[in-house]
Amino acid sequence: MDLKHIRNFSIIAHIDHGKSTLADRMLEITHTIPERKMREQVLDSMELERERGITIKMQPVRMIYHPRGLTQTYTQTNADSLRAQTNADYMQTNADKNADFLYEDITYKIRGATFAVKKVLGLGHKEIVYHKALEVEFKKIGLSFESEKIIDVKYGEKKVGTYVPDFIIEGKVLIELKALPEIGKPQEQQVWSYLKGCEYHLAFLVNFGSKDVTFKRIIYDSARNGSALVSVQSAQSQRDSEEYILNLIDTPGHIDFSYEVSRALKAVEGSILLIDSTQGVQAQTLTTLNMAREGGLKIIPVLSKIDSPLARVEEVKKEVIELLNCDSSEILLVSGRTGEGVENLLQEIVKRVPPPIESYKGDNILRAMVFDFKYSNHKGVIVFIRLLDGKVKKGDNLIFSVSGEKFISLEVGTFSPEETPREYLGAGDTGYIVTGIKRPGIASVGDTITKEKNPLPALSGYMQPMPVVWASVFPENADDFLELKMSLGKLKLSDSSFSYEEESSGSLGRGFRCGFLGMLHLEIITERLKREFNLKLVITTPSITYEVLMKNPSTHSGQVGKKIKIFSPYFFPDDGNIETVFEPWVKLKIITPIKYLGNIMQLLFDHEAEIGETENFGNLPNGQTGNRAIVQAKMPLRELMRNFFDELKSVSSGYGSISYEIDDMRIANVTRLDVIVADEVVPAFSRVVSKRRAEEEAEEIVEKLHNILPRQMFITKIQGKALGRIISSRTIQAFRKDVTQHMYGGDVTRKNKLRDKQKKGKKKMKERGKVNIPQDVFLRVMRSGK
Repeated sequence: MDLKHIRNFSIIAHIDHGKSTLADRMLEITHTIPERKMREQVLDSMELERERGITIKMQPVRMIYHPRGLTQTYTQTNADSLRAQTNADYMQTNADKNADFLYEDITYKIRGATFAVKKVLGLGHKEIVYHKALEVEFKKIGLSFESEKIIDVKYGEKKVGTYVPDFIIEGKVLIELKALPEIGKPQEQQVWSYLKGCEYHLAFLVNFGSKDVTFKRIIYDSARNGSALVSVQSAQSQRDSEEYILNLIDTPGHIDFSYEVSRALKAVEGSILLIDSTQGVQAQTLTTLNMAREGGLKIIPVLSKIDSPLARVEEVKKEVIELLNCDSSEILLVSGRTGEGVENLLQEIVKRVPPPIESYKGDNILRAMVFDFKYSNHKGVIVFIRLLDGKVKKGDNLIFSVSGEKFISLEVGTFSPEETPREYLGAGDTGYIVTGIKRPGIASVGDTITKEKNPLPALSGYMQPMPVVWASVFPENADDFLELKMSLGKLKLSDSSFSYEEESSGSLGRGFRCGFLGMLHLEIITERLKREFNLKLVITTPSITYEVLMKNPSTHSGQVGKKIKIFSPYFFPDDGNIETVFEPWVKLKIITPIKYLGNIMQLLFDHEAEIGETENFGNLPNGQTGNRAIVQAKMPLRELMRNFFDELKSVSSGYGSISYEIDDMRIANVTRLDVIVADEVVPAFSRVVSKRRAEEEAEEIVEKLHNILPRQMFITKIQGKALGRIISSRTIQAFRKDVTQHMYGGDVTRKNKLRDKQKKGKKKMKERGKVNIPQDVFLRVMRSGK
């Protein structure tokens, strides 16, 4: 296909602003997925994504789009200045291209209601069923209507009969419902004739009987005698009959997965900036917007959830205008739930997003960028590519520019959204190549694939992800170590943003130190290991990277005056051996309603933050500025990981949002806190904490373990140790059996002998016994964030 008919774009937004729902409606309108297979969050294929209602992995999909979309019929008129709208686009019906179409607001709402009814009821019902469902939907969205009202049909000034349409909406628009396999000229002509004989100008002929809701928009100018039904065919409608390929990449919204977003933006020319009209601009909106701007992408601002009763469309529009310095007319309105405005959005993508450009041309060339990959036991590594120059087909001899690995393409194809084999991929396409390579470490995100015998220059690729949080992962059963190693390797092939390397612990055995992009990323990876590979794991308390300057480096690897990187709290040196500790800080950007500003300032103070500039943002209904604030601050990364996200949501009643980026390294006043259970240090519970809060942290974790650790057959002591001493302690009493219950009467000395024997046994147990801590205890402590 010609490059001018290809559009590559992504959807970027703050978490839960409606990206996946909007993508669902696009797939429906373009018929990319059969109706029987359609479901909510169709691009979120991972079980965890569907459970949590979030996007974790970016997902590419190829859509074939005919802008003509749903068919409509028009009439010429000289009574109204019209700009008739299909679900695909405005179609010009007179000489004035900028004129408004008839009853715009009512038309939008009618279409939204019909889409909602069809989505719920589907095919196969009688007209009366759709009629009653529409009555419910019209009431829900606030459309006034009259159902089956009798209206007069006139011949000149004389009444000659009556007509009973299914609905009259807002006293202006007639609706005639059908449930037929298809509607043709007889049905259209009938409605046209009714319009000729009454006072109304606009009617909708809506058919629920076909695969998709079909609209016929019929306009009659009763002031023009002798008007006839005419289909308008203009240059615009001719363009609408063309076919376009829309390559969409749906991206995550959570800040932990911003690396996924950055990769997606490298593979497209444009991006939809989606903003929830009930919430407005949020912190992650700013972060993703900056990524798109840095990539030089065409940005299309879109407000979602406009059908919500809580929508603040005009206020949020002003925020977007302030943010993008754009015109109000550039901002599009959509509802992912009802489908309202989605067809128009697709048309605007065709108009605004530039087509891809081919830098090199020739018969035997190829240059493609790898933006993701996955592993298949049968096919090996499957790379996801954006093809920039040339073309690729099955059987081509290819090479990775960075790794130098040669391979033969076993299959090429596109995403629909499942992998669909094709004869070849050409410039501008987004698709996949099956490499057949079954060794890890060959494919890498950002690498360039080119022809072996005619290589083109490599592309710049991507910035490598930097781990933010570290945690050690050990198998509960030492025999599962190799299985864990293989599982991490396979998982790495589907998520290149986490890292791992082998380590060992005296009490936990062999395991892996893993780096993650955040706490949610950590939880997702560990949960996938458990579900997809059926592994039982012990996960240490999450930590960050510290740089330590040692007083006596002979007790630790390193040299005098050289910083040593510490990834695990268990290996953090004792205070007596430390000269200086350095820790990473982060730059924060928090957006919050002004009324919560005081609570957030206190929260930042509690987490050792340095507060920077605070500026008002947004617009109040009365035209005054400043209903929200943007707070800039810096804080230790250690404090950000200490349950800061949950506390922010709590003090701001869920309205506060945050984005951050890693800043510089600073001197830290921290120490290691160890947890001792039954006189034995448990490495998984060790953590690095602020010295000023060491006692508070020790009390919290010891108290928590006291409540959740199961009782043993002997007395179990739980202690928190920091700053060279025990600073908190709790005791769990042992199970105790009455060993004299079987004795009735007799000498008391016999009972005392049995009790003394029991005491000696308990003492031996305490000296030799070991507490086996269940896996769920480790997980509960990790998830507590304390």
